[in-house]
Amino acid sequence: MKTTQGDRILPAQGPGFAVALLVSIVIFGSVGYHLIEGWSIWRSFYVTILAITTVELPTLSRGAQAFTVVLLLAGVGSALYTFTLLATVVVEGGLPKRLQKRRQERMLEKIKDHFIICGYGRIGSIVAQEFHRQGMLYVVIERDPDRVHAAMDAGALAVEADASREEVLKRVGVERARGLIAAMGTDAENVYAVLSARLMQPELFIVGRAETEDATIKLKRAGANRVISPYMIGAVQIAQTALRPAVVDFVELATTSGNMELAMEQIAIGGGSALADHSIVDANLRQRYGVIVVGIQRQNGKMDFNPEPETVMRASDKLVVLGRPDSLKELELEAAANGS
Repeated sequence: MKTTQGDRILPAQGPGFAVALLVSIVIFGSVGYHLIEGWSIWRSFYVTILAITTVELPTLSRGAQAFTVVLLLAGVGSALYTFTLLATVVVEGGLPKRLQKRRQERMLEKIKDHFIICGYGRIGSIVAQEFHRQGMLYVVIERDPDRVHAAMDAGALAVEADASREEVLKRVGVERARGLIAAMGTDAENVYAVLSARLMQPELFIVGRAETEDATIKLKRAGANRVISPYMIGAVQIAQTALRPAVVDFVELATTSGNMELAMEQIAIGGGSALADHSIVDANLRQRYGVIVVGIQRQNGKMDFNPEPETVMRASDKLVVLGRPDSLKELELEAAANGS
């Protein structure tokens, strides 16, 4: 019923052409009956519709009957062609795709405190899987349509676009985002994406992927808070596994999502928290929650490793703690609570 080129309906045989053909037949029939029988335009139009839909017609003259035969041959075929083509467009994805796009746009308008993943290749897809396992909100930006479909099949909110363009970042809510991951295929793409995001959202936490040392420097200059080199991390991981396998196993156990026995987490201390301006020993964290404070990251970025029990925790500090996941959740609630 249709000719396609590159999975698209050719303009000469699309829905618009089919509708125009049917309208032309109706106009032709109305004018014909008006001239042959001398009927009003309305009655001529009414009888034309009856003829096309093969409903019983009123008594006609011999000339009108001959004209009706021509009209039926042309009109019925045109009507069937039009309705079949429109139904095919709806079934094959025209209407569902429009509805899905509209739902996606509404979700993008409402989403907040989410992560933006630029690129859905080997690195980006793994990041998305980890976010999904931990229940984090995220949006994927990818230029490859096949990868976009793969991201959507995996349950992600995905946009087919260039992540370095400001209008695209605005569309995915960069002003409301919690962070951005630049994990595209080339260093140049990642630098442009980081630079655009930093200009639009100065407070955004940005992680960039780099393949070379030069790209690491450029990403930091562009505004990335952290720059990760997968090759460097992979090499260090291999060396550490060979030298200290027990240590690597412990760190992996503590940082793997879904572990029910042990987890390592960072917990921010709110301004009104009861923990603020108290020492670790005064807060009695070990006895109350069964957690170990591994380190404290100060507001200026300095990290205090293995702090003494008398170390005072300040508002906006981030505790790096080790313990059971349920205990960490309870501690996180107290750290964020308003003590007033």
